[in-house]
Amino acid sequence: MNRTKTLGLYIHIPFCKSKCAYCDFYSLPHALSHMDDYTDALCRALCAAAPHAAEYTVDTVYFGGGTPSLLGAGRLIRVTEAIRSHFALAPDGEHTFEANPESAGDTAMLRALREAGFNRISLGMQSADDGELAALGRIHTHALTCRAVDCAREAGFDNLSLDLMYGLPGQDMAQWRATLDAALDLAPEHLSCYGLKLEPNTPLFRRGVSLPDDDTQAEMYLETVRRLAARGYGQYEISNFARPGRESRHNLKYWTLGEYLGFGPGAHSDFGGRRFAVARDLEAYLRGETVLSEDTAISSAERARERILLGLRTSRGLSAESLSPAAPLLRELETHGLAATHAGRFALTPQGFLVSNAIIVRVLEEMGY
Repeated sequence: MNRTKTLGLYIHIPFCKSKCAYCDFYSLPHALSHMDDYTDALCRALCAAAPHAAEYTVDTVYFGGGTPSLLGAGRLIRVTEAIRSHFALAPDGEHTFEANPESAGDTAMLRALREAGFNRISLGMQSADDGELAALGRIHTHALTCRAVDCAREAGFDNLSLDLMYGLPGQDMAQWRATLDAALDLAPEHLSCYGLKLEPNTPLFRRGVSLPDDDTQAEMYLETVRRLAARGYGQYEISNFARPGRESRHNLKYWTLGEYLGFGPGAHSDFGGRRFAVARDLEAYLRGETVLSEDTAISSAERARERILLGLRTSRGLSAESLSPAAPLLRELETHGLAATHAGRFALTPQGFLVSNAIIVRVLEEMGY
């Protein structure tokens, strides 16, 4: 069979040792006894979905969470073997799993995962300050992050990403610079840097904590861009930075409208012209029930709108010609240093990324969306 189309697989692992104070993801700290049954359910779901992807080559696999590393090497490898058994895998595919430092300090476990085909690890470092970590409800320390990085390198991982958060309660620029420098000292190939958002119904939101003001957070963001650029990390999306060739291939599917299938409660898919999501219901999933919280056919107009919305989040941007109806607005944005056109492509600058939501709304209006 001539498989000319590529596909990403996202595997959601909803288990955590504890729930972070800011977390709004579907993660369950009191359901660890279900991990074996959940592994079985994932394998069944992968088997059932595979015939629909017979014309595709899977070139990215991403285990997110939750805390995928908490599932343990044996269960993760079982799921990986199910993928290998039922899908056509690209020989140079990207296979990522997320891990929290407290569950990734075992070289033997990481080596087993590396030998099973995982070639990228994303560690939830978040901060190098133990006080900040405790305030976020994280259960690791910076020392455990350093140990996890050492173990990953010893296990043979040469593609390591670190997640960081800025704009934390009480955080100042000096503290954020210290976290950035500590992360750079660990020499990752990729960094994701996110501003903390207080999501409703999370402990931090209910506590009514105060975050640094907008101007301070903007300066933290711009300092991040400058500091990482000076160390060889190119910004390729609003919150993501990588050494050349180490961009997250799986996440790029989201921003470039590639197709992907999600497995597990809370997982989203964009496949076959439809967008759908599995309901956040672990018990239903374990019973083998297909319960969707969303299932929508994507019109050509909606797809065109998405292309603009997502493309303007990336440093590559979009073809300036494709945005020609909005040409006066594009010139205005360039005049104010919020965007630039290079080699026929229009993209926002870091200053433009700071106000990207407002800019994207205006561009969509000018384009008739």
